[in-house]
Amino acid sequence: MSHFLPETDAVLTAARGLALAHPGMIEVNSSPLYLRARDADPARTVALVSGGGSGHEPLHTGLLGRGGLDAVCPGEIFASPHNRQIYEASAAAAKSGGVLHIVKNYTGDVINFQIAAERLRHDGIPVATVLVDDDLATDSADSATGRRGTAATVVVEKLLGAAADRGATLEELTDLGRRVAARSRSIAVAARAQTSPTTVHPAFELDENTLDYGVGIHGERGIRTIARPATGDLVRRMTDDLLDALPDGPDDVLALVNGLGATTELELNAIAVLLNDELTARGLRPVLVVPGTFTAALDMAGFSLTLTRLEEGWADLWTTPTRTPLVLPRPAEGAVGVESLESPTRTPARTPASAPSETGDRTLLDRYALTVTQVRDNLTKLDQLVGDGDFGDNLAGGVRRAVKLADETGMDGTAALADAFLNDVGGTSGPLFGLLFQHLAAASPADGSAPSAAALAEAAEAGHAAIHRVGGAVPGDCTLVDALAPAAESLVAARDADAPEAPLTEAAQAAIRGALATASLRPRRGRASYVGDHALGVPDPGALAVALLFMALADIHEPATAPRLPAPGHITVL
Repeated sequence: MSHFLPETDAVLTAARGLALAHPGMIEVNSSPLYLRARDADPARTVALVSGGGSGHEPLHTGLLGRGGLDAVCPGEIFASPHNRQIYEASAAAAKSGGVLHIVKNYTGDVINFQIAAERLRHDGIPVATVLVDDDLATDSADSATGRRGTAATVVVEKLLGAAADRGATLEELTDLGRRVAARSRSIAVAARAQTSPTTVHPAFELDENTLDYGVGIHGERGIRTIARPATGDLVRRMTDDLLDALPDGPDDVLALVNGLGATTELELNAIAVLLNDELTARGLRPVLVVPGTFTAALDMAGFSLTLTRLEEGWADLWTTPTRTPLVLPRPAEGAVGVESLESPTRTPARTPASAPSETGDRTLLDRYALTVTQVRDNLTKLDQLVGDGDFGDNLAGGVRRAVKLADETGMDGTAALADAFLNDVGGTSGPLFGLLFQHLAAASPADGSAPSAAALAEAAEAGHAAIHRVGGAVPGDCTLVDALAPAAESLVAARDADAPEAPLTEAAQAAIRGALATASLRPRRGRASYVGDHALGVPDPGALAVALLFMALADIHEPATAPRLPAPGHITVL
C-alpha cells in the first residue's frame, strides 16, 4: 500500500489541482486555505459553507458551485479546518441572507465552526448551522458526542444547494437541512484499513476473511469485527440495521451506496442492485439509488450504505442539475426501473444428444472438472504473476458451465466444453480453448468408446491450426500453443507408428514438458507479454491447462500407463 501525495502542501496542491481541472468554476485562497465557487446562481441569497478534514474527496469540494456549496474549508488529512479558515471563507462567500454552515458531527469540526459562527455574528452576518449525524454505529445513549457525520452529508449538501438556488431563506434552509439529517442513517464496513500517510502502512490490521463493521471515515475501528459473509448477506444485515435505526416516515427512500476509496465502481453498482432488492422486498420504494464514491476514507477498502426517507419535493431537489466538479447520478427523463431494463435471457436452441455415457467424453468432462477445481487457485496465483489473475476462475467457470449444460441437455462432455467455452467464456484463452474442444469433440466416437490415436492426432492438429489462425501464436511465444503443439506432434508420431504403447500418456508427457518449458521463455503474446522479464520463471497457465487436459485423457483411456504422469498439483506450483 502506498500513496502519491506531495511531501509538502499536499492539501493546497490538491485544491489547486481541482481548480485547474475546472477552470472558471473555483478559486483557491491559499492563506488561510479555502475554495470558493466563482459562479453562484443569482437567485441565491444564502451562502452554503462546509468543510472538514481532507481525505474524504469528493466530499465537500466535489459539490462546489451552482446547485451546491459556495465555499469549502479543507483541513489537513483527517483533521478539522481551523476556525479562521471557516470565518474568512464564510465572510468572503456571505450573501444578503447570511451564511449556513453544514457541519459533520466531529468534535474538532463542531468547535471550529462554532467559533467561526460567533465571529460572524459579531460582524453582523446572519449565520445558522446544520449538524449532520447519520452514523448509526455511534448511536449510543452513553455518548455525549452523539452520532458521527458521514456520507449523508452528501445528501444534505445536494438538497440544500438546490433549495438555495431557488431563493430559500436562511430559516427555510436550516429547517430543511435539519430534517434531511434527521431522516438519514448510514453504516459502513471495511475489509482493509486506509493507508496512513505518516507510516505508509494500514491504519489497522484485519485478519483474512473478516470485516470491520461500523467503521468511521477517518479510519476509526468498527464497533465489531465479523466473519466475512456473502455480499448479499452483508447487504441484508446492513439494510436491517439501517431500517431499525431510521425514524418512521414515508416509504419513499433515497439509497446512497458509497465507496470508501478503494472499492470499485463494479462492486458499488452490484451492491446498489442488492440494496434495491432488499428495500423493495420490505415494501419500501427506492426512488433514487445512487452508487459511487462520494465520501472516501483515503484508500480504505469498504463501503457504506445511507438511507434517507424522502419528504415531498426532496427527490426533485436531488435531480436538479448542478454545475459542480462532482456530477451525482440522477434518473434520466423517462427513466425506468431495473426490471424494465433487463432483457429476457435467450437460450439458444440445442439438440440434446443421446443420454450421456458412462465412459468416454462425459468422463473426460467430469475428470477435467475435478482436476481444474483442484488446481484453480494454483493457476490463479501463476496468472497473478504474469497476467491479470483471472485465468483460474475463467477456466473453472467455463468447465462449470459445460457440466451444467451436459447435465441439462444430455450433450456429450467434450461437445459441452466446446459449447461453453466458445459461447460463454470471455477473455483471450476461453474461446481458444473452445476451438480446441470443438475439434476434440469431433474425434469422439458416438458410442462413447475411446477415440483412436489417429482421430486424436487429427483433432489436436486441427485445433492447433485453428488457434494459430485466430491468435497467431507459434511455439516459443509462451502460450498454450507451447503445450498443444508438442502434444499434437506426439500423437501424429504415434499414429504413424506400429502399435504405439501409450499414445495419450506420451502426448501428455510432451504437453507437460512444453508447458513447464514456458517458464524460461519471454512472452511475446497475450497479457504476459506486457510484463516483460517479470514473467521469466513462471510457466504459462494456459499451457498448463492444456497439459492437464491431455493428462485427463490419459487417465481415462490409458490407466495402466497414466500413473507415470505427475500429479496436477505438482506441475501447477512454482
